[in-house]
Amino acid sequence: MEPHYYNVNVNWKSERKGKLTSPELSVPIEVATPPQFSKGIEGIWSPEHLFTAAVSSCLMTTFLSIAENSKLEFKSFTCASKGKLEQVEGKFLMTEVILEPTVVIINEADKEKAERILHKSEAACLISNSVKAKVTMIPTIKI
Repeated sequence: MEPHYYNVNVNWKSERKGKLTSPELSVPIEVATPPQFSKGIEGIWSPEHLFTAAVSSCLMTTFLSIAENSKLEFKSFTCASKGKLEQVEGKFLMTEVILEPTVVIINEADKEKAERILHKSEAACLISNSVKAKVTMIPTIKI
């Protein structure tokens, strides 16, 4: 596969806020310093939220691909996620992302298959494989 590039531009707007845009996308995202930091702003996506969202959404898209190829029938996929920010040796790091995916399957006989697909998806997720933060998955399969 040839390398792919994903273009993102950030433009400072005011205070600790900016706007993310991409020539490939139509919807901009407002981004700001999170409220845990000096002059941070509540209620706006932060880089820490986006980092956590990248891991979580990559798990979902990887799961969808593998589930389709494996012919897994399911009703829904959701994933709660938490990104852990810590100060390590004087630097702030996202040290862990905890993923809690829930897959609702149609047939009880597919429970083990769904679990295997989730674990395979975690192992194949390109974002998880690209970050040094620990990624922990706690899956739930429902019928």
